[in-house]
Amino acid sequence: MADPRRELRQFDVPLTADRRNPGAPPPLKRFSRLKALLPLSLNLLLAAAVSLPGLVSARPRQPQPRRIGVWLTNSPSPLYYDPRRIETAVAELAASGFTTLYPNVWSRGTTFHRSRHAPMEPALIKADPNLDPICRLTRSAQRRGLEVIPWFEYGLMEPGSAAVVREKPEWVLQRRDGSTAYPMHGTTMAWLNPAHPEVRARFIGLVEEVVKRCDVDGIQLDDHFAWPVELGYDPYTRQLYRAETGREPPANHTDRYWMKWRRQKLTSLLRDLRQRLRQLDAERNQRIRPGGTRRPERVISLSPGPFRFAYNHWLQDWELWSVGELVDDLIVQNYAYSVKGFAKDLDQPALVKAKAWGMPVEIGILAGFGGRTPAMDTLREKVKLATSRGHGVIYFYWEGLWGEHAGPEGGAARKAAFRRLHQEVNPPRR
Repeated sequence: MADPRRELRQFDVPLTADRRNPGAPPPLKRFSRLKALLPLSLNLLLAAAVSLPGLVSARPRQPQPRRIGVWLTNSPSPLYYDPRRIETAVAELAASGFTTLYPNVWSRGTTFHRSRHAPMEPALIKADPNLDPICRLTRSAQRRGLEVIPWFEYGLMEPGSAAVVREKPEWVLQRRDGSTAYPMHGTTMAWLNPAHPEVRARFIGLVEEVVKRCDVDGIQLDDHFAWPVELGYDPYTRQLYRAETGREPPANHTDRYWMKWRRQKLTSLLRDLRQRLRQLDAERNQRIRPGGTRRPERVISLSPGPFRFAYNHWLQDWELWSVGELVDDLIVQNYAYSVKGFAKDLDQPALVKAKAWGMPVEIGILAGFGGRTPAMDTLREKVKLATSRGHGVIYFYWEGLWGEHAGPEGGAARKAAFRRLHQEVNPPRR
């Protein structure tokens, strides 16, 4: 397993800029280099020391509200195809204590707007190609004080039948036997190569389009922003590995050095994305008139699976990304159905360490999907467990709250229960 303390000695840590003064030299927001060299016990002592009253500021800090969010998708949901539904949904979420919306903007190789890089989602073309649901949702939410962080669900994954897979085979990762098919979500997918410069430019371009068009508050990546561990034997990757190491890729795809090299390519793409977003932030603030309020830096949110699985299967080293300040907000998916299993998963070491480093950590909770809709009492226990440890919560997904998958209690009862619950975990500020 990669050791972030050792890795950061050779890792070019991007520093987080001051959101109030983007032109100022960027500080080490989470003491990255220092903490990378310290064990967790000393990190906890450091965190406690810098929070002592009077050491940083004589004025007590106001408690910040916890992030309460929800993923919104088009599947299965009619939300994106009707302007009235969008407006109603945002109004209900704002009234129910939500702070952040994560609308799916990149799914199954298609977008929800006209793009230079990928085709528009077919159902949206049929409904109204000019509807522009992501920008419409963003305007409605920001009017009500909610943040919008679009979710790039499919990351570097494409349907095996996608035009880009057929037309750009040199972009596609392969297994050792030359196969590219990757069964997922009931269909055959292919994986684009995060080390290929044209793939990188396309992915960053997809993100940039939405950021610039809709003026969103950040972007979210998830467990599909990844490099599946058995892939990487395509001609492009083989040649690149030989050029950089003087070796052939090993036959064992779990060879630790081979895993580390590929993971570093994924990390490099994330670092390039971070740099481009900061350039866009600077350009946005340059357009503000003298005396105007500068906008905060856009966040990069990450929603991975549990750390060991994420690293060993997807080469996602989100512990390193957290320490290196490549992500600003971590949402760890915890879809254990029982409360006991949910509580156990809150203790995974990487999650505890990320929280100790000062990384905001939210917990992804299954609100309802298909035939799996937990009772409201179960959801309440999970939310209270997560928030009692200082975490925010993000629900999967919109229709599981009080929509099509609302469960036996019914939509009206669940909507009222969520509102009461969120008032408890985020009391109104006096």
